[in-house]
This record gives sequence, structure tokens and C-alpha cells, in this order.
Amino acid sequence: MNGRTNPATEKLLILHTNDLHSAFEQMPKIASAFRERGEIHSDAHILKLDIGDHMDRVRTETEGSVGAVNVDIMNATGYEYVVLGNNEGLTFTPQLLQQMYAGRAHFQIIGSNIEECATGLIPNWLVPHAIVQKGPLRIGLIGVTARYNDFYELLGWHVTDPVEVVATLAETLRPEVDLLIVMSHLGLGKDQQMAQTIAGIDCILGGHTHHLLEQPLVINGTYICAAGKLGYQIGELEFQFARHEDGTYSLCEVSGRTIPVAPFADDEHVRSLWQDGLRASRVQLSEMVTVLEKPLKNDWYRESDLGNLLVRAIRHWTNSEIGIVNAGQLLRSLDAGAVSRLNLLEMCPSPINPCRMQMRGREIRTALEQSLRKEFQRKEFVGFGFRGKVLGSLCVDGLQIEYDRRRPPQQQITSIICNGEPFDDEREYIVGTIDMFTFGIGYLSLKEGVNRRYFLPEFIRDLLADALTDSEAIAIARQRRWKRM
Repeated sequence: MNGRTNPATEKLLILHTNDLHSAFEQMPKIASAFRERGEIHSDAHILKLDIGDHMDRVRTETEGSVGAVNVDIMNATGYEYVVLGNNEGLTFTPQLLQQMYAGRAHFQIIGSNIEECATGLIPNWLVPHAIVQKGPLRIGLIGVTARYNDFYELLGWHVTDPVEVVATLAETLRPEVDLLIVMSHLGLGKDQQMAQTIAGIDCILGGHTHHLLEQPLVINGTYICAAGKLGYQIGELEFQFARHEDGTYSLCEVSGRTIPVAPFADDEHVRSLWQDGLRASRVQLSEMVTVLEKPLKNDWYRESDLGNLLVRAIRHWTNSEIGIVNAGQLLRSLDAGAVSRLNLLEMCPSPINPCRMQMRGREIRTALEQSLRKEFQRKEFVGFGFRGKVLGSLCVDGLQIEYDRRRPPQQQITSIICNGEPFDDEREYIVGTIDMFTFGIGYLSLKEGVNRRYFLPEFIRDLLADALTDSEAIAIARQRRWKRM
């Protein structure tokens, strides 16, 4: 007996999350919400899915455990299938992903558009798609992730066009299943494109752009759903199927919604996993990096020793003429004494990579002028790897700048010397900076750089860790590069 009142119908309940970004405070409530919604829909088959970016290396728990705490909590929550987000695929090496998932995850990871560069194959912890049996129902799952090949290929991955992959798999899987779902870590625009152009998809569960759809969008009969960000809501989608005399099923009713998790009590087991993982991660990150004889100060709005040390490290790592980074990457100063890996994570949490590119002098000058303006220094934003509070002014290396606050905005710099030579607005310079700027975030003229080379898997905090052990680099960082006239 299965308790269903109408043997001619079958129900399927999908519970889904996306873009949690290691919001561990929400995870015990999500587990309770999944359990209680399943109990309410006791007459339905249940499928639990995550649409990527469950992990974020800004968090102590994820960084210290190399994602293991996230995996353990996902196991306890009952997830069955997940898709890789860019925060998993780009901030962990393939070796770390293998360590994280293989033999530990009780769920299956779907990677329909990701393969190894060297072999053209996918590793043993990924599947290209799945057909899930829930009672008599067969559900097809396609999982695709955003295509950042400039970054992925540096890690040994090749990511194929997700829309083309979905179109091919939809044609193949549609005759084999009663319901076809795309788990899409592509963003709302791509989800809408797929719904408009690809036949046979019943539902697209989305993420990546952190969009919240409290009710599904319906395009060409395809339901598009998403649950926002940071685990404040879960998504719930209910399907009802009619059974025909020949034993086949057809979809006859769909309803969907998002549900805030705040009213739910914490699942104590998941909470315990989180707290135990946090303690273990703090121990893991207590490893000492160096001992500072003197403090290194940081300031978001003016030149500081710590900002200078970071930008010098980026310039030297990328072998560039000029180094540029925003001071907002650093959240605090460092006191004299021992510095641990945890101190570095708390001070420089953004999983951002170094980058080298060619830029014309006038584009650099534009950004330097903007760096003197409060509206740029105090600009707040999130995303594209940035986990700071405000953009902050620009830290530079290889430049000596004089400026006069009495002059009009964008005309305050009176002199720039680059490595002992007068700065030339028309010359192209090799600039060491960060990947964030190439996306057009913050100081917009910096996105104009060409011949870009990204450095993975190093984060800027890894470069800073090395610089902190170099007494000569610290001494140079205490020298001023900006001079107010």
C-alpha cells in the first residue's frame, strides 16, 4: 500500500536549492524544510536537487575542510543529484574535486557539458546525464554549468556550449522519460533562451544569476524555477501525472513556489555537522604562515602598507611592469605576531585570481583618477568573486603618482612616473591585476585590457602569504606611491 487515493495518478515533488555559497547558517533550516515538505506531500515521490554554487571558499568551513563539510551536510539533507557551479568548478582543482566527491558524496554530480581537456572524457565522480526512477515514473536530468573556458582550461577542463548540449540531450532523452528536467547553472537569460528554442523540456531549475522566481515562469510550456541565493528560500515544484491504459504516464498538472526557510527549526544533526566541521576547519587553518615584527595596516580609502604588499605580490607573480588591485580586497589590518592561514582567509576572503594583460596608459590613468573619487572608493557590490564590503581605492606598484585635490575630478593627477620613466598615455603597458576587473566590475576602464592571461589555481591571498615571509617586500611596501601635492 502506498497511501495514494487515486491509483490512476502519480505525483512527483521536487525540492531544490541554488547558490547557497556556503551559507551554513541556513543549511539546518533547509534540511528541516525538505523533511517537513516531504511529510506534507507524503503521497508524492520526492526528488531533492541542488543547482550549483553550494560551496564558497570565503567560508572557514569550506576552506578548512576543502569542501568536505558541505558534502557531509548535503548527504544529511538528502540531496540526490547536483550540478557543478562555477564556485565548485573554478575554485577547486580537479584533484581537489576528486578528493571531495569520490567516495564521500552520497549524491550524484551531473556534468553534461564539462570534460577533461586531455582525454575528452569525464571523471568517475561525474555523469553526463541521468534517468531517475521514482515509482513508475522515469525522470531525465541534464546538468549544465556556465562556460568560462578561459579559466576552466587552465585547470584542465573543457566546457562545451551548454545550450547545444541541452538541445542534443533533450532530443535523445525525451522519448525515454516521463519528465525532462534541466538543472541549469547558467543564469536566467540562458534559461529563457533554452525554453524558447529547445523542444521537449518540461522544467528548467536555474541558478548562477541569483534570481528568485516565487512562481515559475512558463515559456512554451517549459516551467522555469529558481530559489534566489544564500538559502533564504527553497524551491518546491509539484507534478501530477495521469496513468493511461497502456501503462504510460502523461503530465497533467504542475504547480510551483518558493518557501522561506526562516520559520523552520534547525535540523539538529545538520547543525551538529556544521559546528563540528567549523571547529575542525579552524584547527586546520591554524597553521602559521609567518610572524610579523611590526603590524601591517590596511585602509580602503588611502594608501596602506598591506595594500602595497598585496599589489607588489601580484605584480611580481605576473611578471608585469605595473601592479593594480583595489584596496577593498583586504578586510582588515594584520597585527604584529603570528599570522595563520585563518587570519589570511578572514583578511582576504575573495576567491579571486591574478591576471596579466596589456593596457594603454590612458585606460590606466582613467582608473587612477577614479580611484581618488569617493563614489568609486565607497561603491558596494557583490559577485564575480568579490567578497569584500566596498571597492576601495587602487593600490599600485611600479608607479609614482602625484595628485592635487584642488583640481577638478578626473584631472587631479599631475604626474605619473612608471619605473623611472614618464608615463605615456598612448603606450601599452603590461599590467598585473585581478580577474574581477576583466568582467567590467568596479573600475570599468580596466576591462579594456587585451592579451589576458589568468593564473589558476592561485588566489591573491596565496600570493600575499608568500609576500608576508619576505622582509624585503615588506620594507618596499612601506614606501609611498601616491603623493598629495
